[in-house]
Amino acid sequence: MASKLPISVTRLTSRYTTPFHPLHLPLRAFRPSAKNPLLRRSATTHTSIHDSPAADGLDFSEETLSPALQDLIAEDAVQSNNPEPPPSTPPRREAELDIDDDDADDEASTSQGLARIVPASPSYFTGKPHFTDSLLSLQDLLRKHQTLPSVPPTQAPRAAWRTLPQYRVMVGEPVRAAKYHQIVEVLQRLNRIHPALLPAEVAATMAAYRREVDPFAVVRRPQRVDAAGRSFGNGRRKASSAIVYLVEGEGEVLVNGRSLNAAFPRVHDRESAIWALKATGRVDKYNVWAVVRGGGLTGQAESITLAVAKALMVHEPALKPALRRAGCVTRDPRRVERKKTGHVKARKMPAWVKR
Repeated sequence: MASKLPISVTRLTSRYTTPFHPLHLPLRAFRPSAKNPLLRRSATTHTSIHDSPAADGLDFSEETLSPALQDLIAEDAVQSNNPEPPPSTPPRREAELDIDDDDADDEASTSQGLARIVPASPSYFTGKPHFTDSLLSLQDLLRKHQTLPSVPPTQAPRAAWRTLPQYRVMVGEPVRAAKYHQIVEVLQRLNRIHPALLPAEVAATMAAYRREVDPFAVVRRPQRVDAAGRSFGNGRRKASSAIVYLVEGEGEVLVNGRSLNAAFPRVHDRESAIWALKATGRVDKYNVWAVVRGGGLTGQAESITLAVAKALMVHEPALKPALRRAGCVTRDPRRVERKKTGHVKARKMPAWVKR
């Protein structure tokens, strides 16, 4: 009787994928299923072909098997006696990143795709990181030195901070005026620290926010009365500009070579032109010679007011408080607001009609 060889069905179905000789059966005939009694096996054990009742009439001798199948059976027996352990994969080590080093961040992110770069500042995720960083740093500095003695605001050193357009250029962000006002408030509070006890870091921080040209450091040349006894003053209002020469006299006024009544038909404009002399009681003491250009009659009259006040302070500097109370020293910056599209005037809207 031919010898029987134990053939592992599982090994045959997984390694041998072509029909073999002499059974002349395809590989699917050896797959365990309910329809194939030849290769029926239980769920827990591997059943060989010889254990099947349908294999009693088959010859499984070594001479009847093909050489390929004999090599496969031999290889299966060797691997069953000497099972190889599954290959072990060495654990993957993550690269150690130095967040403070920008070059290390770039190199590590390139080599390790899973590396996460942490921003240097938490304000990176805000809409305006540079503004937020500057505001937080100033607040921390104020919190650190808030216990130092301070002086009243009137005695604090005069400081000209950067304007809003200049600050926008410095940080490169569209900061609003209300936001920048928060920074100015902190700077003003730091500027009130007593100058004798001002820390070096506070002084260096405030210097970064000062204007490059300090307007308070500019000293004007003192005006003097010339050899002919004349003093000079200029003034502006709206689109008008005036130049006035003031000399001691009997109260004569010439505007562009004409008398005051001929230049300004309205009484209000005539009073506005010589209001500086009227408020100080010097109408009959000085003569006025004015040259005015641009604007209308009201703008020209008020520009002469400022020019006369400046020329009068050259003759009598002690009159400055009285002129300031009269409102003749400060330049009036108000202008006519432009008309808007869809409006009747600057603010006025057309009448609303339902139908």
